[in-house]
Amino acid sequence: MNIPFIDFSEQYNLIKDEVDAGLKSVFQKGNFILGEEEKDFEAQFAHYCDAKYAVGVNSGTDALYLALAALDIKPGDEVIVPSFTFIATALCISYTGAKPVFVDVEDQTYNMDSDQLKKAITDKTKVIMPVHIYGQPANMDEINKIAQERNIAVVEDACQAHGSTYKGKKVGSLGDIACFSFYPTKSLGGFGDGGMIVSDNINIDEKTKMLRDYGRQGRYDHKIKGFNSRLDTVQAVVLAAKLKHLDQWNKMRNDNAAYYCELLKDVDGVVTPLIKDDRTHVFQTFAVRLQNRDKICDELKKKGVGVLIHYPIPVHLQEAYADLGYKKGDLPVSEQLADEVLSLPMFPHMNKNQIEYVCESLKELVAARV
Repeated sequence: MNIPFIDFSEQYNLIKDEVDAGLKSVFQKGNFILGEEEKDFEAQFAHYCDAKYAVGVNSGTDALYLALAALDIKPGDEVIVPSFTFIATALCISYTGAKPVFVDVEDQTYNMDSDQLKKAITDKTKVIMPVHIYGQPANMDEINKIAQERNIAVVEDACQAHGSTYKGKKVGSLGDIACFSFYPTKSLGGFGDGGMIVSDNINIDEKTKMLRDYGRQGRYDHKIKGFNSRLDTVQAVVLAAKLKHLDQWNKMRNDNAAYYCELLKDVDGVVTPLIKDDRTHVFQTFAVRLQNRDKICDELKKKGVGVLIHYPIPVHLQEAYADLGYKKGDLPVSEQLADEVLSLPMFPHMNKNQIEYVCESLKELVAARV
C-alpha cells in the first residue's frame, strides 16, 4: 500500500465548483491584486480568529517579517524565539537586522519553555515570538505575563495552527500580533504561497497595509519605505472556499490523530503527541518520537509510507546561524527532538485502513529494532 504524506484530492473535490466560479469572476474582472475578494477574505479570516483586523501578504515568512517591521524592530534589538521550528521564524528576525535569541522548548509539547524564556531576556529584548508548533498553542498565559511585566511585544507564529484554541480563545487572538502561512500543506492552504497578519491594533493594521504595498496610502503617496508583499486575489478565492470547511477538517485531523494514538499507545519505543487539557491541537503535523529514527524513516518509505522529519536540525545549530556562536548541547531538548521526531502521514480525509497500515508498518520496524 502507498500512503502519501498528504493528499489534497478530496479537499479539492469539495471546493472545486466554488473555486472555479470564483476564479472565473476574478479572471473576468481582472482584479488580480487586492481585489474585493481579497478584502472579503481578510474580513472573514479576522472574524474566524476573533480579531479585528487581518492583512493578506504573500507568505507566512513575510507576515512575520512585516509584523516585526511594524513594531519598528531594528539592528541592536533582540527577538526571542524557540530553536525547534522552521528556519523562517528566525529569518524574519534577521531580515530586520535584529538578533534572534534561541531558547529551548518543553519536552512534552515542543513549544517554547517559559522558564528558559525568562533567562534569555535582556534589556535589548523587544519581542517574544512563540511558535505554536505542529498545531498546538504555546503556554500563552505565562508567556504574556512575562512579556507584560517587561513591556515586551508578543508575536504569535501561528503558521501551523489555524483554528486551534488556548483556554477557549482562538490562536490569532493570543498576543499583540499573529502571523499565519497559507502554504499549500497547511491546514488552510492555498494553491500557492500566501500569508496573513492578524491583530486588534488599528495602528498595526494600517502600518502593515502600507508595508505590504510599497509604503503607500494613495496610488503614488508613499508614507514609509515599504515592500511588495500582497496576497493575490486568486489565492483569496481559494482560501475563502476552504475556510468554510476548516473546522470540520480540523476535527477530522483530530479524529485521525486519536486513532493513531490508540493504535500506538502500548508500543514500547514510540512516544505519541501530548495534548494539554487547556488547549486544542489541529495536528498540522502528527509527529511521534523514536529511537533509531533515521533508519525507521528510510524503511517506512520502502514500505510506501510517506514520512517526513520536522525538523532534523534545530535552528541554533544551522550553519546559517553559526555566527551567533551556539554549540551542540546548548539547547538539549530541541536537539533531542531533532534526533527523534518523525512525522507520519496526516490529512483530513485519511481512512482507517491507511492509518492502520502506517501503524502496523511502524510497529513491525520498532519491534525488529531495525
